[in-house]
Order: sequence, then C-alpha cells, then structure tokens
Amino acid sequence: MKKVADLIISGSYLLPDASQKNLILNGAIAINDDIITAIDTKEIIFAEFSTDHHLHTDHGLIMPGLVNTHTHAAMACFRGLADDLPLMTWLKEHIFPVETRWTPEMIYQSTLLSLAEMIKSGTTSFCDMYLFSKEVARATEQSGMRAWIGEVLYDFPSPCYGELENGFSYTDELFAQYKNHPLISITAAPHAVYTCSPALLTRLGRVALDHDSLYIIHLSENEAEVNSCKERYNCSPVEHLERLGLLGPKTLAAHCVMLDDKEIEILAEREVKVSHCPESNMKLASGTAPVVKMLEAGVTVGIGTDGAASNNDVDMFGEMNSVAKIHKVSRMDPTAMSAGQTLHAATLAGAEALNGEKQTGSLEVGKKADMIVLDMNQPHLTPLYNIPSHLVYAARGADVLHSIINGRVVMQSRELKTLDENRILAQMREIGLNVANHGKD
Repeated sequence: MKKVADLIISGSYLLPDASQKNLILNGAIAINDDIITAIDTKEIIFAEFSTDHHLHTDHGLIMPGLVNTHTHAAMACFRGLADDLPLMTWLKEHIFPVETRWTPEMIYQSTLLSLAEMIKSGTTSFCDMYLFSKEVARATEQSGMRAWIGEVLYDFPSPCYGELENGFSYTDELFAQYKNHPLISITAAPHAVYTCSPALLTRLGRVALDHDSLYIIHLSENEAEVNSCKERYNCSPVEHLERLGLLGPKTLAAHCVMLDDKEIEILAEREVKVSHCPESNMKLASGTAPVVKMLEAGVTVGIGTDGAASNNDVDMFGEMNSVAKIHKVSRMDPTAMSAGQTLHAATLAGAEALNGEKQTGSLEVGKKADMIVLDMNQPHLTPLYNIPSHLVYAARGADVLHSIINGRVVMQSRELKTLDENRILAQMREIGLNVANHGKD
C-alpha cells in the first residue's frame, strides 16, 4: 500500500544543493506537514506515494530556497530616496533623520513590500535587523517566510522604543513572544561598534547567551568605521569585539569589508559567520570584502542584499551574480568564487550563518520543506549545460514560478498566496508620497 504525501513537487530538474553532480532529472519531492519525506525521480516517488496535491512544472527546476543573511526589510520604503552618497553621509544626513518619522504601521506595510519582493525572487529565509521589529515579525508571520529578526539597539534614542533601557525590554518581549515559533527566531542586534558603547555591546552579548540566540552586528563596513574605532579604542572593530569577548560561533558579522589577514584569522578561530553584501558595498563605495581569503581561512560566508535603500533591491539572484564577478575582477582571477561556491553561499552556507542548517539551505529528507521552482524554458536559460552556472550567471528572480516554505505553497505560478500584492503596492505608493512630501518641508 502506498504512503500518502500531503504534497508532491515535481519538475524536469531537481538540484538538492549547489553541486551539479547531485542533479536529478525528472525529480520529485514528497512533503508531509513541513518536512521533506522523500527525494527521488518522479517515477520512484509516485510508485511509493499517492497525493491529492501535486505541483508539476515542465522544464521546472526544483532547488533550495535562497537564504538572505542580511537585510533591513522595511527600508524598501526608502528605495531611491538618497542615492549616490557615502555611507556616513547617507546614514547621518538622510536615513537617520527620515527614520525619526517611522510609525509601526509604516514599518509593517514597508516590510510586507519587501517580503513580497523576496518571495517573488526566490528567497525563502532571511535575517533582518532594524526598527519596530514586532511589526517586522507580524508581517513575516503573515507571509509565511522563515526569518531571524532582531531589534537594533544603539546608544542614542530609537524611534521605536525611545531610551535605550526600553530597547532591552522590547527585545525581551520579542524573545518571549516568539519562543519556540516554527518560523521566526529572535536575535540580539547591536547596530555597530561606532553606534554602541562597549557596555551596550557586552550587555547584548549576555542577552544572546541567555537566549542561545544569534548576535548580529554591522562590522568593519568601511574605512571610516575602522578609523573611528582605532581613534576611540586604539584597535580595529574586529579586535574591539575580540577584546570584549563577543566573537563566537553564533556571531554573525555583516559586511566585513575592511579586514586584514590577522582579523580574518581571528574570525576563523572564533567561528564567526559573515554576511557578504557586495551590491550595497559597491553602491556606497565601501570597498570589496576579502571573501576569497575568508573562505580559504575556513570562515562561513553567506550572502545578504542589505536593505533596499542601499542596494536597491532584495533579489538574491542578482546578488549572486555580483558576488561571483566582483571577486574575479578584484583578484584578476577568473577561477575565484566559482558558480558552485557562490550558490552554496546563497543556500546552505547562508543557513549555516544563521545556525539553521539543520532546517534549511539544502533539500534533504528530514529537513524543512523550503524550496523554489524556476522556469528553465526561457531564451536566457537555453541551452542548459550546467545548472549552478546558469543560476549564478544567467537566472533572474523573475524566473521563480513557485515557492514552498515550511511545506506551504506561498507562491504558485508567480501569484502570491499569503500576501495581497496589489493592496501592498497601493499602500506603499501612498506611504511613498507622504515620505516624499515630508522631505520637501
């Protein structure tokens, strides 16, 4: 007698990880509840399972959902607002001032916009550190995405919680509200060394330990940050966190552009994970992170888009394309950062960076059913010799047809099933007009 599957996904191609050698032709995946039950050819899966729910795609490629390890989802509201500026000017003269006008509803609506964009471009898991994180989490629950979410704390008053002490209470409430949540994990999230005192950095480190959570921070993003830290503490940002005892396996450092060989050694020894955000770093002229050296040293590197105010999108396919190419040209070596390495960084290594590799990042029996299906029957994806190569150098977010997260179909044939896309777009057009009009005051 056949086993019953809640859902079977099948297609012409099935790539369970970043390796072409593991490709299954005419593959299928059986899903029960939120778990992958079986992976094999379509013929074998249907010989073993029956189902009332079968989603098949001719010329479809089934693959792991992409993992965005660093973003600020609600900043989609500021897309294009203050472009072509240095990081500190962009932050202090434009972003920080406009953030003082945030309301919880604006954050909620802006996050929904970014979630819609992420789902439609193949991301199934993301890591967010920003303001009004209860609203970010509320929107995320509605979308059905998997997420790691933290409220950013810094020394000056926040538009969300006001004085710093309230920020710790707000963070405690987040941990309590989402304890044991199936899709949302809360993190400790100091903004950066240049906006957080040693006391704040250390106290949040204790919070992370108490809750066994990730500790997420912007680190060594540009030269100005490094110079400021050296002037203030007589050491680099990496050395500063090392002296404070804050570098470890559950530390996720975003950017890490300005690192020397000694600092890379420290990150590797402490098993710190890195989120690489090349498009934001290029746009803000922060520099090129020494990712190849980090990988050679054994550092786990995931990929992040950063917020849409400094990218200006959250399309991980575009980000992969940039990752592979920027390191080739920066090292003048066409073999640097191969397609396979890059795809791994956007999938399983990203999951490892978030301490979620047992749940997601690859398609394996027993893991959560997080996957996407691409339409490979397109001019820019034909002929098809090597799938990881196509995914990194030719595919686009718009090629994603279906998205399944935690066993739930959240997008089918490019139609969002958990979010009202037209309503979100209408709401955001209205919010955008208000933001633009305030800027003229």
